[in-house]
Amino acid sequence: MHGHRPRTPEADRSRRWFMNKALLAGGVAAMATMTGCSSDASDTATASSGAPNGMPSGGPGGSGMPTGAMPSGGPGGGGNGMGPGQSEVKYADFKGLTTDGKVTDGLYSIHSTDVSTDGIVKAAQAFLDGLSAKERTSCTFDVDNDEWLAWSNVDGYQRKGVRMGDVTAKKRELGYALLGAALSADGLTRTRNIMKLNAFLGDYSGGNRDTLTEGAYFFTFMGTPSTTKPWGFQYEGHHVAINFFVLGDQVVMTPTFMGSEPTSATYKGEKITLFKTETTAGLTLLRSLTAAQRAKVISGDKKAGDNMKAGAGQDNAKLAYQGLVAKDFSSAQKQNLLDLVRVYVGNMNDGHAEVRMTEVEDHLDATYFYWIGETKDSSAFYYRVHSPVVLIEYDAQSPLAYGTKGGGMGGPNGTPTQQHIHTIIRTPNGGDYGADLLKLHLDNDH
Repeated sequence: MHGHRPRTPEADRSRRWFMNKALLAGGVAAMATMTGCSSDASDTATASSGAPNGMPSGGPGGSGMPTGAMPSGGPGGGGNGMGPGQSEVKYADFKGLTTDGKVTDGLYSIHSTDVSTDGIVKAAQAFLDGLSAKERTSCTFDVDNDEWLAWSNVDGYQRKGVRMGDVTAKKRELGYALLGAALSADGLTRTRNIMKLNAFLGDYSGGNRDTLTEGAYFFTFMGTPSTTKPWGFQYEGHHVAINFFVLGDQVVMTPTFMGSEPTSATYKGEKITLFKTETTAGLTLLRSLTAAQRAKVISGDKKAGDNMKAGAGQDNAKLAYQGLVAKDFSSAQKQNLLDLVRVYVGNMNDGHAEVRMTEVEDHLDATYFYWIGETKDSSAFYYRVHSPVVLIEYDAQSPLAYGTKGGGMGGPNGTPTQQHIHTIIRTPNGGDYGADLLKLHLDNDH
């Protein structure tokens, strides 16, 4: 369609074989064996409400989880981050997150935002121009390719694209320049710090894991960078998945998954702490509610090791609204809600973040807030913000690797902690990956 390499049936079979084989073979330990625990020399060159089931969204791949430390729940379904190998949706079948399987129409439109994407386009083209022909071919796809949906937060997942640890330092800097143009300063810092703590986890787990390094992150491009035609890119690896769609001066940066284990550590002399802002903003909103409001927001369920519902592989998930709707919030409470959303939206560049916040604010009265777990500063909890145009999940999960030495058990049956946090932001009702905008573009302009 656009002169890019299509994804082949053989590649699909290979990817599905990889994940399914790992599940059947016994989960985390089997995945670690199959992905290969070799030295990374190149770096120096349908979910609904209710209890989660199956494997934690941090694995398989184990995040360095020690051999034999398989959660007693064993491998299973769920799809809460298991990855596309189990429940991947084809682009042609994508409808997006809904409350009941029916997409609410008329939420999105093609329009001018008056926020230029020229810098993003130039940075993307500069990165692609800096690649070899072979590297460029390996990371470019059609704008509506299934590769959009083929992301996972799992470390051992077999990814397509250009691996940052396999290119020269100059090419990596061009890649980071693209991230810098697409993301805010805070968003770029979060992304880089997640990568650093991934490397910390590799060192902590004994090293020799080429998936637990700063270089184990991949770029793919869908379409050709343009100021007029639709295109986008994906940047992903362990605990990071950024999907960035561009149409003219419109941008969609969802789904964006960010997580880490641990969330605080010292790496190469640098003290890194992640998700403190997300944690504090959630608590601030909750504590601003009255006792009667909190009774409707806080679930009676005990916090599980994994409560995330809309992770990798859950692109067509059905997720009913839960908690309390903001229609009856006070002005101060609504501002706290917007401040919470802004933390996540604020990972994208400032101009387009403001455009996105306007969209969220237009549906503020139809936005629900939901909470599972305790409410102390140090508590492990889950919260969700959910409206017709935004879905945010924050999930403090049980450990898979960090802190499990000496007999600690991770996974869904373990005790959750703020040292393992997963977050995601989505655009419900067909907005993820810019799919609804692309459809409108093709229907009206072609």
